[in-house]
Amino acid sequence: MAESPLTAASVTAALQDFRDPETGLSVIQQDQVRDIRVEGNRIALTLALTTHSAPLWKETQQACAQLLQTRFPQAAAVDVQLAVHERPALAIGQIGLKAKSVIAVGSGKGGVGKSTVAASIALGLKRAGCRVGLMDADVYGPSIPQLIGVHQRAEADENKRIRPIDFEGMPVISMGFFVPPGEAVVWRGPMLHGAIMQFLRDTNWGELDYLIIDMPPGTGDIALTLSQLLPLTGAVIVCTPQDVALLDAVKAIAMFRKVNIPVLGMVENMSYFLCPDNGKRYDIFGHGGAKKRATELDVPFLGEVPIQMQIRINGDEGRLAGNFTDDQSAQFFEAICHRLIKNLSASVSEKPKLPSLTVL
Repeated sequence: MAESPLTAASVTAALQDFRDPETGLSVIQQDQVRDIRVEGNRIALTLALTTHSAPLWKETQQACAQLLQTRFPQAAAVDVQLAVHERPALAIGQIGLKAKSVIAVGSGKGGVGKSTVAASIALGLKRAGCRVGLMDADVYGPSIPQLIGVHQRAEADENKRIRPIDFEGMPVISMGFFVPPGEAVVWRGPMLHGAIMQFLRDTNWGELDYLIIDMPPGTGDIALTLSQLLPLTGAVIVCTPQDVALLDAVKAIAMFRKVNIPVLGMVENMSYFLCPDNGKRYDIFGHGGAKKRATELDVPFLGEVPIQMQIRINGDEGRLAGNFTDDQSAQFFEAICHRLIKNLSASVSEKPKLPSLTVL
C-alpha cells in the first residue's frame, strides 16, 4: 500500500475523525487543530483542548501523535503541542448556573466517606486544570468546611448574590459558612429546597467546567429537588465493602435512576488496610463488594480508596488538599478522577453533542 503524501492537507484529512474528548465531535470541524506545519518528513501542529477535558489532555495528545505516526510512517517526527480551546459554559436549566457538567456525589448511608470523596474529586479535577466549584448540599450535617479547613462566613456581593468562599482558586459554598459551629439546622422540606435553590441560583459561581455537589446521605428529597432545578450530568455513589453498606448503596442508585439522574460510577472507600509496619493487607470491611455490585448493576466502577491514617489526619486537620501531595493517597484519588472524566468522554463519543450557541 502506497504511503500517503505528507502535506498539511493530508494531515488535516487524517485528523478528520479524531474526536474532541469534551464533545465527541471532530477536532477539525471544531477548529481545534492549528498551525499545521510539514517540513520535510517532520509534522508539527497545535491541538487545542478545553479545560473540561483537562485530565485527558496528555493521553489525547499522545493519541493524536500516534495516529499521525501510524498514518504517515515516513514521518521522522510528530510534534503535537497543546493549547487551551475556549468554549464557554452557558446557563443550564432555569436558574442561570453556568456549568458544563454537574455531578452529585451521594451514598446510601452516612459514615462511608462521601464528603471526603466528593471534595477530593473536586480538588483532583481542579489540580488537573478544570474550572471546578464545590457545593455542600448536606444542609443538616455540612462537613466540607472542616475538610478543607475554611470556617469564614460567606457574604453577599454588590449585586446581592452570595460570594462563594475561594479555596485555592475553587469556589465553595456550604451551610457551614452561614451557621455557627455546633448550631443545628432544624428545617422542614420547603426551607431545605429554598436553601439548595439559593446555593445554585444566587451564588456567583462564575463559569465552571464542573460543579461537584456533596449530597446528604441516604435517599432524601434533595435528589428530587436537584433533578427539578437543572439537568444533572450524573451521580457518583460512595460505599464501603461490607454488605450492609452495599444494600444502602443499591437503594441510592435506585433513587437516582428513579429521578432520571444517570449513575456515573461507584467508589469503594475504606477498601482495605495496608499495615505500614509489616506490609500485610487487612480487608477489615471485606473487599471487592462494590466492584462486584457495580458489575451486577451495570454501573462503572471508578476505583477504591484504602484506609490510610494520613487521609483521616488530613480531613480532621482541614488539610484535605494534602491527599494530592502525598504519593500514597494521591494515586487513588487521581485514578478516580481520571476514570470519571474518561467515562464521560466515552459516553459523548458514542453520542456527540453540539456545543451550545451563545444567543446575542
